[in-house]
Amino acid sequence: MTPLSKADTTSHLANWRAAAVATLPVMFGYLPLGAAFGILAVDVGIPWWAAMAMSILIYAGAGQFLAVALLANQAGLMEVAVATLMLNSRHLFYGLSLLRAFAGAGWRKPYLVFSLTDETYSLLTSQEGHAGQDHAQAFRLSALNQLWWVLGSLAGVLIGSQLAFDTTGIEFVLTALFIVLTIEQARRLRRWLPFIVATFTALGALALLPERHMLLGAIGAASLILLLQYRLGSAKQRTAKRCMAKRCIAKQQQRETS
Repeated sequence: MTPLSKADTTSHLANWRAAAVATLPVMFGYLPLGAAFGILAVDVGIPWWAAMAMSILIYAGAGQFLAVALLANQAGLMEVAVATLMLNSRHLFYGLSLLRAFAGAGWRKPYLVFSLTDETYSLLTSQEGHAGQDHAQAFRLSALNQLWWVLGSLAGVLIGSQLAFDTTGIEFVLTALFIVLTIEQARRLRRWLPFIVATFTALGALALLPERHMLLGAIGAASLILLLQYRLGSAKQRTAKRCMAKRCIAKQQQRETS
């Protein structure tokens, strides 16, 4: 392997520093939230090494909290698997929207798929130039986000093993993180339709669906509405292009006849 030159090393480090700065909002959410997971896992009797293995090998955020709650209530592995699948089924929509962005990612693609969390998806799609299409940058962002989660989990299991305290309300960190990421994405995209659709579908799901189906129902409804809007917009663009082509042909024929 050819050693990196000084300029290459400097550029490499600069890219990682830029990725670290971009992941700061996620870091401020993942460190306390990961710590909350570690504390709760130890509190319900899960070994520290099992909690760390979950953060490294599963890396599912809310899915890990769900698994801890189910295991604490002596749920079977099948129940845990089905409940986690239902909770994380929203990632299907994330993956579909990044199919083209991750095409050609090579050896990075399996990890990009594995590490695609809500916050990482929001970060990749809110970066200028769409960081998902820059596979090296997407890999750095994804790896750093998981690092923050793992470090938070490590701090949590260490604290949970040594101290006992009331953890009520610490789960709100996840909600606060989503709010910050949504505001950041809205400021960058400056396209209000997706956020308006998301708001009304969320309110509709809250009013009409049971709690266990609310998230999936809201995401599914919002995706269908936005897909329909995209198809209608595409049809209008194709119609406009055909009209322009016909006008150009007509003008060309007039020139030829004159």
